[in-house]
Amino acid sequence: MTTSFFNGERIIVLVFISTILYSLPLSLLSHGVSLSLLALASFFLEISVDSSTSPFSLRTRPGASSGILLGAITLPSLILSKLIQSSRGFSLQQLQPQEIEYLTLQYWATSASVFSVLLFLAFTLRCSHRGVKLSLSFVFFQAVLCVAALLTTSQIGLHPALKLSWVFFHGLASVKLIQHFMRTFPSCASIGEAFLVTAGIVLYFGDMLLLTIEKLCGLLVSSELVTADEIKRSEINIIIQGLVLGLLLYPVALKYILQIWEWFINTTYSKQRRYYEIGRSLIFIASLGFALIVIVPLWMQFVQEFDMHPFFWMIGK
Repeated sequence: MTTSFFNGERIIVLVFISTILYSLPLSLLSHGVSLSLLALASFFLEISVDSSTSPFSLRTRPGASSGILLGAITLPSLILSKLIQSSRGFSLQQLQPQEIEYLTLQYWATSASVFSVLLFLAFTLRCSHRGVKLSLSFVFFQAVLCVAALLTTSQIGLHPALKLSWVFFHGLASVKLIQHFMRTFPSCASIGEAFLVTAGIVLYFGDMLLLTIEKLCGLLVSSELVTADEIKRSEINIIIQGLVLGLLLYPVALKYILQIWEWFINTTYSKQRRYYEIGRSLIFIASLGFALIVIVPLWMQFVQEFDMHPFFWMIGK
């Protein structure tokens, strides 16, 4: 019984969580309760998945453990650790309140992504294992706590309806993305690995979208939903975020560009098919260069003013 419940990976994760909870200040008590609920929900769900003999709709890597606990807890734990560190800096008047509030919003958005995927996995698992029922109970309490925290606290001046919508779409996007990931790359990753990648990508895209919306609202309208409180980010953070997201979005754009190219070749120059592969290579190189040198730096310059063009800033550094 002990062996099936506590293997090496689970013990390490639980020790890691215990260390975070031990150093938690009283001001972050609700965050600690939230992390505990996520840990319990993912713990019992992982046990149910690993012990289940019924077929699972998601094709994972053969022979690998599900890793749900590790995948679900990693990102919320990291953000909570950063919150603990930032709260100490705030008490020493080294940080602005907006930075703490924005980290808090990121934490609840990440928690929403995690419990949404846990809910999806629990309903996907075709068994009535007791662990699934326990997991659903903890997910329910976590969802209630998340909604209550968002309604009773203020994060960077956002309206409560906007905060709830923001967190809801994080959860929805995470569920859709992990489904797409597991179906596009079947038998290539465990659930925990896909879980971790999904949560990270959704959080990164959400942060980029929030930055863009804040700038657009500031330029176009004086919205009551978003105030003028801005979170200052370092230039290197914007550079890294822009490049990573640009590379992630580039294949989507390339797919449609190549479809247009194939249609153009097939309908206009059907006798020149020998140039097809050369054209694809040139399109790939040209479009990638255009995206990284023009489009991505334009977004960087839009969300944060640089002293020089971001491309030359990267070269100069």
